[in-house]
Amino acid sequence: MFKLIFLLLVCLPILKFSAQELNCQVNIIVDNKVEVNSTEQEIINQMKQSIAEIMNNTAWTKDKFKIEERINCNLQIQIREIPATGAYRGDIQVSSVRPAFNSNYNATVFNFQDQNFQASFSRGAVLNYVPNQYRDNLTSILAFYAYFIIGMDYDSFSLKGGTPYFQEAQQIVTLAQTGGSAGWKSSESNKRNRFYLVDNMLQPVFEPFRVCIYQYHRQGIDQLYDKKVEAKKAISAALNLLSPIMATRPNTVNVVSFLFGKTTELKNIFSDSELKEKQDLVNLLKRLDPANSTSYTTILE
Repeated sequence: MFKLIFLLLVCLPILKFSAQELNCQVNIIVDNKVEVNSTEQEIINQMKQSIAEIMNNTAWTKDKFKIEERINCNLQIQIREIPATGAYRGDIQVSSVRPAFNSNYNATVFNFQDQNFQASFSRGAVLNYVPNQYRDNLTSILAFYAYFIIGMDYDSFSLKGGTPYFQEAQQIVTLAQTGGSAGWKSSESNKRNRFYLVDNMLQPVFEPFRVCIYQYHRQGIDQLYDKKVEAKKAISAALNLLSPIMATRPNTVNVVSFLFGKTTELKNIFSDSELKEKQDLVNLLKRLDPANSTSYTTILE
């Protein structure tokens, strides 16, 4: 008994710091028009559990995270087709948040709907990511978004701090192209795919976007509690950095998804601002992302 207690005491400090990087919630929804028998439902349930396990139990980086430091994120898979048993097609919505300093508020950092979800999963299968190897499309999609989420989170805390993780995600893109599934190539007609999502982050022309992510969160979101007026000015200044990108690369997937995911947040932050300050912000957002002008107008309400 003494030995058992001793071992537990020795292991406790290790367990305290053994949490991985992600705290990922997984949800799988099947369209009503898709027929699912009991066998298929069992496979889907197992796939959901396996996805949660690989996302939450894989050590994606060499950094040490405490449990409370994990990155909160969500994966919601919408199955629209089941062409064969264990084969699934649909969408995957990926989002992540990070805490604001001195606050209980969590700011959305990444929010993206991937319309190229294709996966195969067999009963009892175990998902396991091995660096520099292509195993299957599902594992590649999950690993890609794990690294992209981490990259975005690190970018929000330090200037271009996510570069190593975007590079890992880009390597996954390269390897996954050999699998032949959609979402991995530059030649695809739908440019809202994984190839462009990460390739853009590593292109020099998108450096202002990465500066924006950092300044928006560190000089804006993290300062709202202590210096709200200065924080709001910093947020507007950060968003202004996106103008040169949208002038040369209009409707680029990274910027559009970032702005759209910030709409409710911006509405709340500027709720007590004077009308002119709100109008200036809305006009800027409309110029940056004219396709979603109606959504940004709600900030004026």
